Amino acid sequence: MTEQDMHLAIKMALYKHQTKRKLLEEKRKFLAILKSMGSGVIITDTYGCIYMMNPVAEALTAWKQDEAVNKNLTEVLSLVDKDTGLIMKDLTTQVIQTGVVLNLPETLTLMTKNHTEIQIGGSIAPIRDDDGNMIGTVLLFQDITQRKRIEAQLVRNAFYDALTGLPNRVLFLERLSQVFERGKRRNNERYAVLFLDLDGFKKINDSFGHSVGDDLLMEIARRLESCLRSGDTVARFGGDEFAILIEDIKDVTDATNVAKRIQESLRLPVELKEHEILIAASIGIALNCSSYEQPENLLRDADMAMYHAKQQGKARYVVFNSQKSLDTND
Repeated sequence: MTEQDMHLAIKMALYKHQTKRKLLEEKRKFLAILKSMGSGVIITDTYGCIYMMNPVAEALTAWKQDEAVNKNLTEVLSLVDKDTGLIMKDLTTQVIQTGVVLNLPETLTLMTKNHTEIQIGGSIAPIRDDDGNMIGTVLLFQDITQRKRIEAQLVRNAFYDALTGLPNRVLFLERLSQVFERGKRRNNERYAVLFLDLDGFKKINDSFGHSVGDDLLMEIARRLESCLRSGDTVARFGGDEFAILIEDIKDVTDATNVAKRIQESLRLPVELKEHEILIAASIGIALNCSSYEQPENLLRDADMAMYHAKQQGKARYVVFNSQKSLDTND
């Protein structure tokens, strides 16, 4: 070997060493970034077989990287759409075939290796080399169980009464609006709104305290539900006011029968904290008709009929009439 060949060999060896060291440094940086990420990361080849996963992915799936490597992603990531019940498969195949990022629907439940269920969100993206060739996929995902729980609670707070668990005014008006719009398309559809106010509730609160008053409202809510069909809606509007939407009725008799059932149910004494409490309610009833231009007007007229019932002596129901409010109590 000549001296020139020797220098060239040494130069090549140094170049390879430097390149190898640079690659190792880049790999260490990449692994450090991967480990520090707050999301789960799983990297697969073009066949969907796992090449690498970070510690967050290990924690979320309960699979160790050594166990998961070379397994197909579907073996490690068992996903079910909780809305449809369908098992989600071939996610990597979709990405490889389309070459575009696939966002995971937030209805996915991950069944971990230790049979724990968590809700996840994330995306799968294609990985390309410098020439644009597809060489694999990368899945980024997070545990969104707590976020979904908070979102569900916020929705519940917006549409349901915190004390009784009944729909609130907002949800009641939404359902009434839906029925109202449907009724405009179906001329023969009949429904009614009942507005209910407890008689003497303030006196009960003053005599026994707000704790007993709250317990009483919860018991009233359960009794009102028991007087209705599953498709009807009873809502608490606040205080001691309740509204009821009765759908698919034949005539006013169906509505007055509900009012009678409610009053019969409320006549039974309520036992609360060693107190026997007697309660009654005044009920106003308004039936739909073509003259109503807004659903809120139906509720307004039921409210007016309820006040008329109180003026008539309480513990009774009144059906609203466009000409006058008629007391139809037996």
